[in-house]
Amino acid sequence: MGGVRVVLDTDLSMGEPGSEIDDGFALALALAEPGIDLELVTTVHGNTDVGSATLLTLDLLERLGRPDVPVVQGAAAPLVEPGRARPLPEDVRARLGHRHPAPGFAAAEIARRVLDAPGEVTVVAIGPVTNVALAFALDPAVARSVREVVVMGGSYLRSHPNSLALPGEWNVWNDPHAFRAVAHAGAPLRLVGLDVTLRVRVTLEDADALAAGGGPFGRAAAEATRAWVERSAREAPGRPEDARSTALHDPLAVAALVRPELLTWADAAIDVVTEGPGRGVVVTDLLQEADAPAPTCRVAVDVDADAAARYVLGRLASL
Repeated sequence: MGGVRVVLDTDLSMGEPGSEIDDGFALALALAEPGIDLELVTTVHGNTDVGSATLLTLDLLERLGRPDVPVVQGAAAPLVEPGRARPLPEDVRARLGHRHPAPGFAAAEIARRVLDAPGEVTVVAIGPVTNVALAFALDPAVARSVREVVVMGGSYLRSHPNSLALPGEWNVWNDPHAFRAVAHAGAPLRLVGLDVTLRVRVTLEDADALAAGGGPFGRAAAEATRAWVERSAREAPGRPEDARSTALHDPLAVAALVRPELLTWADAAIDVVTEGPGRGVVVTDLLQEADAPAPTCRVAVDVDADAAARYVLGRLASL
């Protein structure tokens, strides 16, 4: 197709009432953007159990008219915490049970595709990066051969004051050991964190405009956006902006592939707290001192929020 060859690794939960919507928006954007050739979707634990993420991904691809995109199921739990795996709820299986992923395991399929085409395949990870870390562990050549890894996760310019129970950003907190492994694997790495994604918003009015366009995604997106905003208003009364809009976290990582100029990037060296009360907190060095370490990644440090929102919503309006 001529676009950037992409594997999208996701913990998609859009489709469950009151679930986060940005992962579904990211998948839709990857399909709507002509500069992206979406070759494969892999699923991972995170927003929901991996079985639900798989079935919901298959369902959304059907609704978007792209059941040809293969979906391979991935890790059910963090690298060093297999006991955190969650079972597939029976109601999800009953509602979506006729759908089946492609055979195999996500990490192995990511590794195979990268090694079959060195320097050509980009992995966009918008959930915990367990599958990516496992792919790198299968063969060190995977990290050297991937064109780029783009991750939505972390917070790089400030701490994330969410709660004492969740000090780090959600994706990193869910599997900090995997995030650390990916950060130190030597792959070309760009990171899009909450510092910038929280500024790119979709409002209820934006969702209504998508629905008015008449496409199948627009109607589903509007319904899911309303449900998520209503839940956020109940559960986070200290964040009044969440009662009117929601952030386009994951779509911004997809947008970074073809519209990198929407963001400002800086070289950085990072590490992550894997245990204790600081679990998931990313320690960032923006290399401003004379004795700074060598850079290990590039992080987004600013965003043209209005232009980014217009770009994402404009592409989604075509579905």
